[in-house]
Order: sequence, then structure tokens, then C-alpha cells
Amino acid sequence: MTRSTCRPLPESLETQGCGSSAGAPFQKPTAPGVFPGHWGGPRLRPTMPSLLLLAAALLSSWAQLPAEASSWWSLAVNPVQRPEVFIIGAQPVCSQLPGLSPGQRKLCQLYQEHMAYIGEGAKTGIKECQYQFRQRRWNCSIVDNTSVFGRVMQIGSRETAFTYAVSAAGVVNAISRACREGELSTCGCSRTARPKDLPRDWLWGGCGDNVEYGYRFAKEFVDAREREKNFAKGSEEQGRVLMNLQNNEAGRRAVYKMADVACKCHGVSGSCSLKTCWLQLAEFRKVGDQLKEKYDSAAAMRITRKGKLELVNSRFNQPTPEDLVYVDPSPDYCLRNETTGSLGTQGRLCNKTSEGMDGCELMCCGRGYDQFKSVQVERCHCKFHWCCFVKCRKCTEIVDQYVCK
Repeated sequence: MTRSTCRPLPESLETQGCGSSAGAPFQKPTAPGVFPGHWGGPRLRPTMPSLLLLAAALLSSWAQLPAEASSWWSLAVNPVQRPEVFIIGAQPVCSQLPGLSPGQRKLCQLYQEHMAYIGEGAKTGIKECQYQFRQRRWNCSIVDNTSVFGRVMQIGSRETAFTYAVSAAGVVNAISRACREGELSTCGCSRTARPKDLPRDWLWGGCGDNVEYGYRFAKEFVDAREREKNFAKGSEEQGRVLMNLQNNEAGRRAVYKMADVACKCHGVSGSCSLKTCWLQLAEFRKVGDQLKEKYDSAAAMRITRKGKLELVNSRFNQPTPEDLVYVDPSPDYCLRNETTGSLGTQGRLCNKTSEGMDGCELMCCGRGYDQFKSVQVERCHCKFHWCCFVKCRKCTEIVDQYVCK
């Protein structure tokens, strides 16, 4: 059972919780792995020497790699070693992780135990992206273990907007749940205040998903790469940074605002004479569905000389922080193109009878399709046997399938 709850968005890492239960300040650890209190946090205030080192590392990384050649998304496809299995004398885990910006690497050094869950969040976001676009010409395919999606992410398209949003949402989801499960030393169960509309005889307790911490940590980590960049005001590069920050925020807010109150009944013979309630994350599929709707209504933007994003068509409503935005038209996903990173649709399965995007006419971009027969094996004639297992037979079926030329 769920009930709606009103929770203000945690705008800063300096405070914890909401309403009257703000709690202790969000402190930073004094050293990697050392946390002064229950609520540590990644608010970094670097000294001048560290700023110079950070700038040098940033310039070095830009000199060696093309723009967006690597990404923290690679944590989803490159397993992250958990702190408890570190080998004495081995290289620090953060120096071995590909795709981290200097700021993200610093956060990694301070919060190594978080990295495995950031990887899980990225993997959750990628899987959801592949589900939502399974019937589209671009289907969120992984092309390598470093950039993950390849050159197509260098284009500020609708698809890029969705990918940034859903991956940021995945990190909020994974970190919030890890807090609840006691996997992270810097956070615990949710400290969200009791909803005002909760009946007085219902208990507010249990261990809820700590979406406040998840939101704030994801904001620090995911946005770090964008905030390190320093492009000329009004440049296309600055417009892309602002686009990424907007879409990251939209993804985080989707998880935060869809978290709801869940309740469980207690009592003799299910009488439900008592209820215990807590804050619970929404199913990530629902988050993906909402972000897909935002993708369909994404706003086309452009950068102004003052360094702000503005609508290309002023007749449309100004996007809110929960909306997706893009600055470039989508490339042609019909044909393989090494420049744009498009993989094309040749060899993709299509639905001969569908008139939608998964139909052979649209999926194959008018090139036609080939038909072949395949054998599918399914479980059938399943029966329950006492006690307690289900036994099934294997049935084979020859089906027609169609692939784009």
C-alpha cells in the first residue's frame, strides 16, 4: 500500500532531511575511509595546490582523449572491486577505473565503497534505456567498454538527453537502496519526516530508502564532470554542458519525486489493526516510463550570448527542471555512420504487421527486409506436483522472423 507524501527537494549537500527533521550537517570525511559522523558527504573544498593539480590533470586528459571519449558509464561494464576484497599493496581502485573525471576520481578516493553501487546504478540506467528504446532505430546499444555508447553521445540529441537522465536516475536509485540495506558507512535509513496526512494511529518507522542522500550524492558525482569544464560563455560547448546538467537533474528528480510512502498491515488474521509506513522508491520501470514521456516532449534549446539556454521556438512552454532538453537534431539512425556513431538498422529484427517504429517499413527505413524461419523452444504443459515443484515440458515452434536489409 502506498500513500502520497510531500517532500521538499534537497537543494544542498549542506543539510540533511526535510522539514523539521533536518538533522545534522552533511559533513565531509577527514580522510578516505574516515567518517566523523553518521552523515558524511562529498562536499569538497579543495585548496589552491589541489586546484592546480586538478587543472593539470584535466588539461592532460583533454589532450589525450577526444571529447566524451570515456564516461563514468563504463562502471556498468567494468566490474568495480568492493572495498572488502582489496588486496594489500595493489594499485588504488580509483586509479584503475576508466572514465572518471578528476573530480569524480577525487570523490572515488573519499567514497570508495560507493563506487560499486554507482556502477550498479549505471547498469540499471543502461538496461532501462535498452528496454525503452528496444523498438526504436537507435536502441541504446553498447559499442565499447570505455565510452559505452560511442560517438553518438557527442551529439546533443533527444536520445543523448534521455541517456543522461536515466543513468543519473539509476545512481540515485542504487545509492538510496544501498543506504537502506546498510551497505554504506555514511548513510542509513531514510530520515524523511512523517507525512502530515498520515493517520495518527499509523506508525512511521521501518527502514525507508534514503532518497535524500541518494539524490545529493548523485548530484555531486554525476555533475562533477560537467562542472569541471570551463568553456567560453555562449559557446556551443557551454550549451552542451548546460544541457547535460539539466537532463541529469531531470533524472534525479524523477526518482526523488516518485518515491512514495509504503505501508504494511499488522494484526491478528490480517485484521490490519495497525500499520507501519516508510518511504520507498518507485519501481525503476515507472521511472523509465516517465522519462520516456519526457523524451517524447523534450524541448529544443539553443545557447544565448549570455550563456543561458533558451527555447528555439518561443511559442512552447519554458521547460521545468523535470523536463528533458536537447540542442542538436537527432542523426540519421537508418544507416551506419562512423562520424555520428550511428550503427544503422541493418540486421535488426522488425515486426511485419506493425505500423509503429518497430514495423519493418519504419525500422528498415524503406530498404526492405528478409524473411527467415527460426525454431523457438518454450516451456509448456506445466503441472504443479505436491510438494512443491512445477514440472513442464519443452515445446518447439517454427516461427517466421524478419530482419532489415
